[in-house]
Amino acid sequence: MAISLASLKTSTHLTPPAVIVHGVAGVGKTTFAADSDKAVAVCTEDGLGMLKIPHFPLARSFEEVIEALAALHSEPHEHRTLVVDSLDWLEPLVWQHACKINNWSTIEEPGYGKGYIAALDLWRQYLDWINALREDRRMMVVQLAHTDIKRFDSPEHEPYDRYVIKLHARAAALLQEHADVVMFANYRISTVKADVGFNKKVTRALGSGERVLYTAERPAFLAKNRYGLPDVLPLDWDAFAAAMPKFD
Repeated sequence: MAISLASLKTSTHLTPPAVIVHGVAGVGKTTFAADSDKAVAVCTEDGLGMLKIPHFPLARSFEEVIEALAALHSEPHEHRTLVVDSLDWLEPLVWQHACKINNWSTIEEPGYGKGYIAALDLWRQYLDWINALREDRRMMVVQLAHTDIKRFDSPEHEPYDRYVIKLHARAAALLQEHADVVMFANYRISTVKADVGFNKKVTRALGSGERVLYTAERPAFLAKNRYGLPDVLPLDWDAFAAAMPKFD
């Protein structure tokens, strides 16, 4: 069929968002996601603890993760939010499967980063199922990840360290591009100058214990959102849901 101006559309129907939350250990990422609307979890790490949330058995292979996503797509259920916990524990399963189908002993065996490039095809397969759940089953997807500190070589400034998602750079770039919201979870920290004598001062960090979500990128951390969210939100599902546009 030929494309014409008659095919132009103005979309007013929002697809449920794909969200990534990365943050420091123990900050409360899983608790945040578990409070989402009618959540169900696909777990690649045993991180639920005492949280009472419906979940599939711990996935020990990439195939098991895909089988769980396929079951949510094809079988009747009332779940509204998929929680993937976590992306960085899913990554070794992706590499393992890439090695299996290519008969490699390790993901680095092909050399020159070719193994990691091949793994991107599996990540895309995973994202295809994520998109199918969002579009066909109207499920929001919240993907959790640990964070890592890596050097960022800016073309405009001297290199500096920043918090990033704990994934191989190629996979991280793919998942970040796919996500509608990437948030960095951390404790709110302030600094003060303290006099230590001899006309010297040191900078000390002060923390109140308040846990927050950062939704916009800063030099210190990776974040983004497509919805005009406030730059900082409490690490609380209700506060996040209230700030988000409605997609039903």
